[in-house]
Amino acid sequence: MATSDKPAATVIIVNYNAGERLKRCLDCLATQTFCNFETIVIDNGSTDCSLDAIRAEGRINLHIDETGENLGFAAGNNRAAKKARGDWLVFLNPDAYAESEWLETLLLASRRYPDVDAFGSTQIDAANPDILDGAGDFYHFSGIPYRGHHGWPLEMLPAEGECFAPCAAAAMYRRSVFDELGGFEESFFCYCEDVDLGFRLRLAGGRAIQVAAARVLHEGSGVTGKRSAFTVYHGHRNRIWTWYRNMPALLLVASAPFQMLANVYLLFRFVFLGEAIPYLRAMLDGFGGLSAQTASRTAIQKSRRLSTAGISKNLRWSFVKLFRKAAI
Repeated sequence: MATSDKPAATVIIVNYNAGERLKRCLDCLATQTFCNFETIVIDNGSTDCSLDAIRAEGRINLHIDETGENLGFAAGNNRAAKKARGDWLVFLNPDAYAESEWLETLLLASRRYPDVDAFGSTQIDAANPDILDGAGDFYHFSGIPYRGHHGWPLEMLPAEGECFAPCAAAAMYRRSVFDELGGFEESFFCYCEDVDLGFRLRLAGGRAIQVAAARVLHEGSGVTGKRSAFTVYHGHRNRIWTWYRNMPALLLVASAPFQMLANVYLLFRFVFLGEAIPYLRAMLDGFGGLSAQTASRTAIQKSRRLSTAGISKNLRWSFVKLFRKAAI
C-alpha cells in the first residue's frame, strides 16, 4: 500500500477483545481504493490475543498502541487522535466491515461539502445485509437519540443529506474541529459519546452529512452485546448526560417532562425484557451524576454559536418518527 509521507486520513479502531472481528475489519481496510491513509489500533487491554494475528502479518501503515487497561471507547479514540497524522480522523468499530470504496467515498464527499466537518456512513446489518443498521444519528426533542432507519429495508435507504450526528461506528471528522471540540467526552466511557460530540458540533455552528454511498457492514455491539447489562447501563446513563450537557436552557426545561415520561416508558420496557436492574442503575447514576456534568454544560452553553431557534430546527419533533426511527 503506497502512501505519501503525510496521510490524508487516519483510521482509528478501538479494540477490546474483538477476536476475529478485528482481523476482518483490517482485511476490509486493506482493499480500500483510496490508499493514502494510516491506521491506528488502540488496544484497551485485550486478553483474547486478537492482536497476535495482525502482528504476524506485518501490515503496512498500521500502528498498534497497547494501553494496558480498558480506557473505554471515548478515551481510546481521543488517545489515538493525538497520535494521528491525517487531516481527517476516521473512526471505525472493529465489528464494522467497510466496502472497498468506503474511505474514498467519504473523502470525495468532503470535497463536495467543503464547509462540513463531519460525515457518516451507511451501516448495513452484517447478519442480514438486506436490512439497515443505521443511516445517521438523529435527536428527538424529548432528549432521546436514535439511529435513523435502523431496522428498515436497505432499499429504503435515504438519499445523501444532513443528519444530526454521524454514528461513530463508521464516521469521519475534520481533525482540527475534533480538537477544537475537545474530542469525545471521556466520562461517558462508551456509548452516546458520538451523539454528544455531534451535538456540540451543532451548537458550535457545524453540520454533519450522511453519505449514503459510503457503506459498511456492522454487527452492532458485536463485542459488548446488543442488550447486555453493560450496553443498557452506559447507553441510558450517557443519554441523560448528553441531554443535560447540550440542550439550551429553554429546551432543557421544555423537554424535561417528556424526558421523564420516556424514562418511565423505558423502565416498563426493560422490566419486560429482564434488564430492569442495569436500567435503574443508569437512571440513578445518570441523574445523580448531573452535578459532575454541570461545569461542562456551562462551558458548552457559554461557547455555543447556534441560537436556541437554530438548534430547534435540527431536532426531531415527531413522536411518530421517533418510534419508527425515521431518518427523513
